Amino acid sequence: MEGIAKETWLHRVNPSVKLLLLLGVLIALLFIHNLNVMLLLNIVIIICFCFGTGISRKYALLFFLPFFLLFWSSVLTMALYGKGSTLWWEWGIFRVSEESFFRGVHLGFRALTFGLIGLIFVCTTHPVRLFYSLMQQLHFPPKFAYSFMASIRLLPIIWDEFHTIRMAHQVRGFSPGKGWKGFKRKLSAYAVPLLAQSIRRAYRIAVAMEAKRFKGNQKRTYYYQLSIGKWDLLFLLFLLGITGVVWVGSEWIQLLPNQDVRLI
Repeated sequence: MEGIAKETWLHRVNPSVKLLLLLGVLIALLFIHNLNVMLLLNIVIIICFCFGTGISRKYALLFFLPFFLLFWSSVLTMALYGKGSTLWWEWGIFRVSEESFFRGVHLGFRALTFGLIGLIFVCTTHPVRLFYSLMQQLHFPPKFAYSFMASIRLLPIIWDEFHTIRMAHQVRGFSPGKGWKGFKRKLSAYAVPLLAQSIRRAYRIAVAMEAKRFKGNQKRTYYYQLSIGKWDLLFLLFLLGITGVVWVGSEWIQLLPNQDVRLI
């Protein structure tokens, strides 16, 4: 997220601590069936996403849009095809009931929450710091961590090569045609060169690591030394504070039915 996000205090939290705590939050969400609690939780998480990740409004809206569409697709799918006894509207195969609507809204809130929490983690975590933290705090095998980091570094190079190949085809007037034959020609024109270059580059990286006597089963020193500190404790207290605010607020602010959605 370099270049599109300013650093906030969430960037300073140890990535492993952030990962484990957010995974715990995601697991806890599976057991929350109160519709009003889910609504307030989504409001709080949206505020955290907008003001806690350091992303500009344009990119925040761009990242939020797919999950907003996922929310409405979940609501409509469950509402139109779900079951329920209190019928609101019916037309052909579409049947909307009170039970199916509220269950659809609950499902949509859960999907939106999952997506926003994932976005917060991605937008506030540098990949290199994440893998260094996994190696140092969670003892993730270095051979796998460095392999993942190398593959992440290769993605922008592959994208640049794709643009280079496409511009070369445009200069030469390459026209793959239409239909299945055109698709096969386009696939061979792009996929084969990209795959060949990726294999050669991966082989060179493997040879370089072997030449430098890299072995994943030995103790290593690290250029980035990450530890658990005050920002991790602050992040834990922040999550606990959000939990308290949402649960207390659900008793005072009742915008939706404040009961288990399974009992509606």
